[in-house]
Amino acid sequence: MGSLMLLDTASRYSRAFYGVPDTVRAPDGTPVNAIRGLLDMTSRLVRARHPARLVACLDADWRPAFRVEAVPSYKAHRLAPDGASEETPPALVPQVPVIEEVLRAAGVAVAGQPGFEADDVMATLAARSDGPVDVVTGDRDLFQLVDDAREVRVIYTVRGLQNMDVIDEAAVTAKYGIPGRAYADFAALRGDPSDGLPGVPGVGEKTAAALIQAFGSIEGITTALDAGHGGFPRGSRDKLEKARDYLDIALSVVKVVDDVPVPEVDGTLPAAPADPDRLKELGERWGLGSSLGRFASAVAPS
Repeated sequence: MGSLMLLDTASRYSRAFYGVPDTVRAPDGTPVNAIRGLLDMTSRLVRARHPARLVACLDADWRPAFRVEAVPSYKAHRLAPDGASEETPPALVPQVPVIEEVLRAAGVAVAGQPGFEADDVMATLAARSDGPVDVVTGDRDLFQLVDDAREVRVIYTVRGLQNMDVIDEAAVTAKYGIPGRAYADFAALRGDPSDGLPGVPGVGEKTAAALIQAFGSIEGITTALDAGHGGFPRGSRDKLEKARDYLDIALSVVKVVDDVPVPEVDGTLPAAPADPDRLKELGERWGLGSSLGRFASAVAPS
């Protein structure tokens, strides 16, 4: 079916929102920096990497119940005052539905599944693919998808919108000193404040890497603890023993779900926009100008 590019859409438009000045506005004064930034970034990626298929993946549920049940602090610090939705900058809120409408009018496939995050949708579509996969994100959690044998890579935004690193298993090893496919276990041990994931108290990045090097996985660590084995970095055994309850559930939060019941999505780049009249209307209404032109010619080169 050819190569597949999966966009972590919320990650991309959030990065665009902060990376493009909010002086970029529609004719009525509404900020469109996230919209134009996302369109420009996607245009560059498609032209540079030439995917046969493109799917924009969405968070149908940004804080799934199964993850919150396991770790109640999961993303809790991002809750809006209503206690349910994600706190979003007011200037970004009106741009999100426009982004989705532009994508659909251009003919770009969009995928999401109630009860799951975009990460889970991307993991599922990557697992289903029989060709190379590029996962475009600014979220290092998705490094766990990297798989050289299946040609699954992460295109990771390092700084701004234009600086991208291609992450394969060797890159994960070089960055963290762990086997290329051990990222989820490593992240569960270390924790991630940006997701409200506590990690094991007192275990930082270096100790987490040393534990993965010694035992391979959280399962290997807990087996060694139960058996009374040695080989633990100094002082870490007691910390791990005290965190056994956390270790038993951490991976259920950190690991992406790769069998989400998301409908089949082809994603083949269209020969022409799905709704050219609507695309033109959106461009004029929101003042998307050359950004929309470049995007349309990249993803739907009619």
